[in-house]
Amino acid sequence: MQPTATVLVYSDDAGTRQQVRLAAGRRPAPDVPPVEFVECATLPAVLSALEDGGIDVCVLDGEAVPAGGMGVCRQIKDEIFRCPPVLLLIGRPQDAWLATWSRAEAAVTHPVDPVALADALAGLLRDQLAVDA
Repeated sequence: MQPTATVLVYSDDAGTRQQVRLAAGRRPAPDVPPVEFVECATLPAVLSALEDGGIDVCVLDGEAVPAGGMGVCRQIKDEIFRCPPVLLLIGRPQDAWLATWSRAEAAVTHPVDPVALADALAGLLRDQLAVDA
């Protein structure tokens, strides 16, 4: 059986979570393992999933309410030991500086561009798998 990578997807909008799943597909690139998704609609669910462990990469919606992905990213970077890398969905390219402030490793704009999201996610998975090896 082939190993899988676990990707946490946080957004209060089920449609956004679905866009992320569809853009990433089962395998965002040929050289990374297939992915399984853990969907979270609330900050407590994100914190619980991260505390349980096994998350390889987080995809956080910067436009989520009431807890936006940028604030969530900064919080988990402060609170979660060995926090997995974060891909942040931002509303505008001009918000990239906020992604840097939040300490996200990567950012793509929303609405989701499937190619950009899959590329960014695959890059984070490669980096994470290299660290774990």
